[in-house]
Amino acid sequence: MTSTPQTSRRNLLRGAALTAGVAGLPFASLATRAEGATAASAVFSDAGYGPLLPAVDQATGLQLISLPRGFEYLSYGWTNDLMSDGTPTPNAHDGMGAYRLGDLVHIVRNHERNPSAAFTQPAYNPLGGGGTTTIVFDPEAGQFTESWGSLGGTVRNCAGGVTPWGTWLTCEETFSEAGGMRHGYVFEVPPTGKGNPAPYKAMGRFNHEAAAIDPATGIVYETEDRGDACLYRFVPTTPGRLADGGRLQALTIGSTKVDTRRDGSGTSYGAVGWVDIDEPDPATDTVRVEAQGKGAAVFSRLEGAWYGNGRIYVITTDGGPARQGQVFELDPVTDRLGVLFASPSGEVLNAPDNMCVSPRGGLVLCEDGGGTEYVHGLSTEGEIFRFAANDADLRDGTAGKNVPANDYRGSEWAGAVFEPSNGSWLFLNIQSPGITLAITGPWRQGAL
Repeated sequence: MTSTPQTSRRNLLRGAALTAGVAGLPFASLATRAEGATAASAVFSDAGYGPLLPAVDQATGLQLISLPRGFEYLSYGWTNDLMSDGTPTPNAHDGMGAYRLGDLVHIVRNHERNPSAAFTQPAYNPLGGGGTTTIVFDPEAGQFTESWGSLGGTVRNCAGGVTPWGTWLTCEETFSEAGGMRHGYVFEVPPTGKGNPAPYKAMGRFNHEAAAIDPATGIVYETEDRGDACLYRFVPTTPGRLADGGRLQALTIGSTKVDTRRDGSGTSYGAVGWVDIDEPDPATDTVRVEAQGKGAAVFSRLEGAWYGNGRIYVITTDGGPARQGQVFELDPVTDRLGVLFASPSGEVLNAPDNMCVSPRGGLVLCEDGGGTEYVHGLSTEGEIFRFAANDADLRDGTAGKNVPANDYRGSEWAGAVFEPSNGSWLFLNIQSPGITLAITGPWRQGAL
C-alpha cells in the first residue's frame, strides 16, 4: 500500500507506542506504588551513584556543577555565543527535546524571553523575544557541532513536549499581547530546519508550561502554570497532525470540583473524566474559569510533563502538604490518576519544574526553588536523590564568555532530556546566565 503522510504518521504513533511499552517497563514499580496508594518514600539515597563532587567543564575549565564520581560534562551555547547562523545565542534557556538523526542528536531548546525584537526568522510576532534554537551534538565524539535559530517571535517559551512523530511542541508561559498580537499558544518545531510560526489555537490560549503525548492515541496532555491550574488534554482530529484541529478538554475528578493542591503521596483519585472547553482561544484568561465552572479539578502550578511506561507524569512546583511539589501519574488507558510523590520538605525536593523520564528507570526532576539548586532523581523504588548541583559562581571569571560575572548558583535547572537512542548523554540547562550542558558517565551504576 502506498504510504500517505497521514498513514505514515499513524504508523509512527503505533510504533512509538510499542517502543515505549517495552522501554518503559522499569516504571512498573512506580505505577504499582501509585495504584496501591503506597507513597514513594522520602528517604535520601545516592541511588548507587555516590556523593556529589565538584566537576570541571571540559569546554571552559570552569567548575560549574557537582556530579557523582565518574560523570563528566561539557558546556555549549552560552548566552551571547555566536551560533552557526551568525546570531548571538539568546538567553533564558529552558525546556528541550532531543532527536536522534543518524549519527547525530538534534536538540530543540526553548528560550523563556519576554517581549522584545524577534531574534530569528520565521517569527510569529516581530515583537516577540522568545522562541527556540536548535543545536546538534555528536554523541560518539562528545562534541557539539552546530546551532541556529529555529523559531522566533513568541513569548516566554518555557517547557514543551517531544512528539512521537519527531517534533518539539514549544509552549508559551504567558497570557498576554505584544503589538496587538495574542500570545499564550503552542507552536511546533522540527529538529531540522525551521519551526512553524503559526500557533495551534485549538490547543488553548492559557499560561502553558509543558506537554506530554500518548503515542498510542496522539492525545496531547497540557499543563498550566497558575495557582489554580487545570490539567488539559487535546484530542486531535487527525493524530499526528495538530494543525488539523481537535477538542480541548479539562480533567475532572468525580461529580464535583476537587482541589488537589495539598494532597500527599499515595493519594488515589480513581478514574477521572474530561469536559470539553467551548472557548479555547478567549480574549481574556478564562479557559480554566470555564473548565472549573464545569467541575474541572484544581491543581497548584502545574509544570513539567513527560510520557513513559504507558503513563503521563506531571509535576506541580508548590503543591502537596509541604507546598514543595508533587508528582502526579495518569494512566491514559484507564484514566486513573494518583499522586506518586509529594515532597515532605524543601530539603528533600524544593520546587520541581522541568522533568523527564530516564531510559533506565526513574524520573529526573529539575529544581526551581531557593538556595543551591539541584537535579534530583526519583528511583523506581521510590527513593529521592540528588544527582547534580548548580555551583556556577562566576564572580572570579567567565572564561571569556560574554555574560556578567555573577553568582548563578540560585538559577534554576531546566530542559532535562536524554539522548534518545541509548541514553548515554543527559542534556540540561542552567537558565541563567544561559548554559547548555551535556553529561555522561556510568548511568547503569545507579537509578537513572
